[in-house]
Amino acid sequence: MGEIEDAIERADREGFTREPPKTLKGRINFLVKQLKSTRAVADALGVSQRSVERYRKGDRKTPPKAITDRIDDAVRTRWQPVVRGRRRKHAATSTGITVETRARFGYTAAVGTTDDGRFRRLTVHLPPAYAQRLFEARDTGMSDQEMRQIVAEGFKEIYFQDGGARAMGLSDVEINDIDYLDLDY
Repeated sequence: MGEIEDAIERADREGFTREPPKTLKGRINFLVKQLKSTRAVADALGVSQRSVERYRKGDRKTPPKAITDRIDDAVRTRWQPVVRGRRRKHAATSTGITVETRARFGYTAAVGTTDDGRFRRLTVHLPPAYAQRLFEARDTGMSDQEMRQIVAEGFKEIYFQDGGARAMGLSDVEINDIDYLDLDY
């Protein structure tokens, strides 16, 4: 996953209305319920079916850290899909998204101005249209670079051009060298 997709996933997880199961047995039972079989859970986690059955019965209570992390990630990825969908729909239709980042921004500007990229720390609220485009891009499997371009277009319009009030000669903005990027919606 790229930085943008990771940020969307983290923002989704912040909106949970209930915590996912805490015990190993509870997590495995949740995954079996979601994926319909212990074989499917084993394939998703990269372990044997027998290991999943041991975790489920409680015979084995402490898997290795790498497997524990995969179990946690698999549960959180599938946890509360309705809540996630509702939050995304709300962001895409009415509230928009807030992007906080520290990255190198490069841009193409009119002759006589500097276009050297430099690191900036920005927190910008993007309108719902950008949230909609970003979620659609993620759902259709677009690359991280294409999703970065959507965010960069939003920064160009909202931050650099201030909705048409300045920097009208600015034609292209790029996001490079992302230190961190967080989304909130």
